[in-house]
Amino acid sequence: MSDIIHLLPDTVANQIAAGEVIQRPASVIKELVENAIDAGASDIQIIIKEAGRTLIQVIDNGKGMSETDARLCFERHATSKIQSADDLFSLRTMGFRGEALASIGAIAQVELKTKRAEDEIGTLIEMAGGKIENQESILCPNGTNFSIKNIFYNVPARRRFLKSNTTEFTHIEKEFFRIVLVNPEVSFELIHNNEVCYKLKACNLKERIVNLFGKGINTQLLSINADSSIVQIYGYVGRPETAKKQNNKQYFFVNGRYMRHPYFHKAVMQAFDRMVQPNTTPDYFIYFNIDPGSIDVNIHPTKTEIKFENEQAIWPIIMACIKEALGKFNITQAIDFDAPESINFPYSSSSNETFEAPTIKTDPNYNPFAGEQKSYKRNDSRGNWEQLYNGFEKQSGSSPFENSESFFSATTGNRDFDFPEDTEQLLEQNDEVQLELNMEVEESKAIYFQYKFKYIFTTTKSGLTCIDQHRAHERILYDQYIQSICNQNGVSQKLLFPEILELLESETLILNDLLEELSYLGFEIEPFGKNTFSINGIPSDLKSSSIKDYLLGIIGDAKIESKDLKLEFKKKMALSLAKTTAITAGKKLDQNEMMDLVCKLFSSSNPAFTEENKKIISIFENDEIEKRFK
Repeated sequence: MSDIIHLLPDTVANQIAAGEVIQRPASVIKELVENAIDAGASDIQIIIKEAGRTLIQVIDNGKGMSETDARLCFERHATSKIQSADDLFSLRTMGFRGEALASIGAIAQVELKTKRAEDEIGTLIEMAGGKIENQESILCPNGTNFSIKNIFYNVPARRRFLKSNTTEFTHIEKEFFRIVLVNPEVSFELIHNNEVCYKLKACNLKERIVNLFGKGINTQLLSINADSSIVQIYGYVGRPETAKKQNNKQYFFVNGRYMRHPYFHKAVMQAFDRMVQPNTTPDYFIYFNIDPGSIDVNIHPTKTEIKFENEQAIWPIIMACIKEALGKFNITQAIDFDAPESINFPYSSSSNETFEAPTIKTDPNYNPFAGEQKSYKRNDSRGNWEQLYNGFEKQSGSSPFENSESFFSATTGNRDFDFPEDTEQLLEQNDEVQLELNMEVEESKAIYFQYKFKYIFTTTKSGLTCIDQHRAHERILYDQYIQSICNQNGVSQKLLFPEILELLESETLILNDLLEELSYLGFEIEPFGKNTFSINGIPSDLKSSSIKDYLLGIIGDAKIESKDLKLEFKKKMALSLAKTTAITAGKKLDQNEMMDLVCKLFSSSNPAFTEENKKIISIFENDEIEKRFK
C-alpha cells in the first residue's frame, strides 16, 4: 500500500489558514490597522468600497518597511513581533502571528507600497492568489499603503457566503470602534464609497467616546479608577437610567486589546444590581492594565477571548470601583426620611425614666374677630320683582307662545290611539319573547375579574378562563400591524415637536432600508442631515417616549439578520411594535375594557398563542374545579 500523507502546496495551505484569520472584510481591516498601529503610525486612513468587497485600502504614516521586509511579510509565520516562544508571554503588540498578510494575499489581489524615512525610494509589490506578480522600486510617501481588491475572488464559495453590504459594513464598524477606542492618541479616517463616515482627531479617551457616539453620551458617563498590585482599572460606565435592552456600547480592553469576558460582565451587572431595569444593560468602557505574563491571549484564533490568572481577585476590584463611581456621583439610592413608611429608629434607655407627651397651651379667650365688626344686611327686593319687566310692551303681531295651552293639550293630553287587534296581540307576544331574551342575556352575561392587574378571569362553558392581558393585547396589535404592512395603510399620529434621532453610519444604512416598511406601520421619518433623522409622525398606539427605543431595537436586530431585510423584517417589526405598545402588567382595566380586549382576542387569527408561541389562555375545567372541593 502506497503512502497517503503528503504536503499541501503553499497556495492551498494559505487558503486554509485564511479561513481562520480572514472571515470577512472586517478581518482584513482589523489585521492591517493593527499592523499600522504596531508600526507607530499617528495617522491612519481606511478607504473601502462596497463594504470591502471591491476595495479595502489602509494608509498609514508609520515607520514603513525595507525592500526585503516588504517581500518577506507575505510569507507564512513571518513576523517582527516575536523571536522565541517565551516572547508570547510578554506581548503587548497585536499582529504577532505572522499569518495575516499571507492569508490576505492568498484570497485577494494585493498591492503594497511602502517606504522608510531613511530610504530615498520605496517598494511596490503586487500579488494575487498567493503569488508575487510584480516587484519594483517607486516613489511614495513614508509609511505603508495596502490595497486589497476583490476579496475571495479565487474562492467563490467564501465570497457567496458574504452577507449584504449593510451587514458587512456593520462588522467593519465594530472592528473600527474596537481599535479607535483603545488608541485615542491616533487620528483615524474611515471612508466608505467616497463618503467620509468618521474623521477622528487625536484626543483623550472621553473625547474619543463622545466623537464616536455623539454629544449626548457626554453627560451619561461616570469615570472609574482603581489601582492595585494585581491590575489597574480605568474607564467609564454609563448612568443606570441610560441602560438599554439592546446595547452595543459595552467594551473591555486589556493591555490595548479588545476582549470578551462574560465573567467580568457579570461583575459589572452585579455592581448595577437593582439600579437598572430587568433585561437591560448599561454602557461601559473598561480598560485593564495587567502584567502580560498573567494573561493568555492564544486561546482563540481571533484573540478576543483572554484567560486571566487571577479572575476571582479582579472581580471585587471591578465591583468596588464601579460602586465607588455610583456613590461619588450620588447615583445610589438614598434613604427618604419623608416617606410615609419611613424607617423607625426606636429609642432605648437604660434608666427608668418616664416620658410625657408635650402639652399645647392655648388662650381660650382669644377671638380673632373681636375687633371692629360690621354688620351686613341683605337687601331683599323680591317684593318688587314686577318692576323688572317695566318697559316691555307687546310688539305688533301675536306672540308665538300665545296658544301654548292648546298646543300642549293637543300633543300630550290626547293619547288614546287606536291600534288594530292583530297589532296588540303581536305586541303582547313580543313582550314575552323580549323578557325571555333578557333573562338569557343576564344569565350568559360574562363577568370579568382582573387578578393582580395582570390576568383577566372570565367564565366560559368549559370552565374558568385565565387570560394574560399583555400577551392578549400583543396578539391583537400584532395582527393589526401585519395587516397595516400588507395593506400599506398604517395610521400615523403627527408629533407636535419632531423627535431627532442620531445614528451611527451603519445604523443609518439599515434605517434607510427600513423606511418604507416603517411608513406602512405609521412612522413618518425623513433625513435631517448626516446620520440624523427627523421623526414627524408615529403609530397612534405608540407612546412618544418609546420611539427611539423601538427604532434602535429594530436596527439592532437588523444588524444580525441576512441581507433581505424587507422580506424578513415585516413580522419582526410588527412584533416589536406590538410588544412596545401593548398594555403592561400592572395596568388597571374596567369591565368594558376587559370585555373589549377579550372579544378582540377571540376574533384574532390565533387567540391561544402569541407570535412567539407563548401561551395566552389557560382554562380551568369545570371537572378540575369540582375535584378541588371533594
